[in-house]
Amino acid sequence: MNTDPNNPLPADNTTEPAAQSLKNVGWVSYILHLVVAVAAVVPGAQPSIALLLVALVIDLVKQGDAAETWQASHFSWRIRTVLWAAFWYVLTSPLFLLLLLPGMLAWLIVSVWFLYRIVKGMVRMNDNRPVAA
Repeated sequence: MNTDPNNPLPADNTTEPAAQSLKNVGWVSYILHLVVAVAAVVPGAQPSIALLLVALVIDLVKQGDAAETWQASHFSWRIRTVLWAAFWYVLTSPLFLLLLLPGMLAWLIVSVWFLYRIVKGMVRMNDNRPVAA
């Protein structure tokens, strides 16, 4: 049973192999997100958006399997991160019409925010803790 007062969810309500399988899926998704996030911050290193879409589909498909476990927060965290980043990238893209610098600056800010959220989620998952909303 979970004794961590900062973690109100039960440690797991699934069998141990199922919990480990979900954690493995979570790590695959986080690694795909991390590759995209790091490349977004490093100039000239742009992996395919397909990696991000693969990670998003994995999260959407497996999210139901993690319901009512501490891992559920990680699935929704990654999904929300991708959707919000996409929203901010689309919203700030007209800045490129003004000049290159405002657009680049806006996208750099969104990219650093995206990287921060992925690293924070990875740290929490490594500690077997949910991600705070």
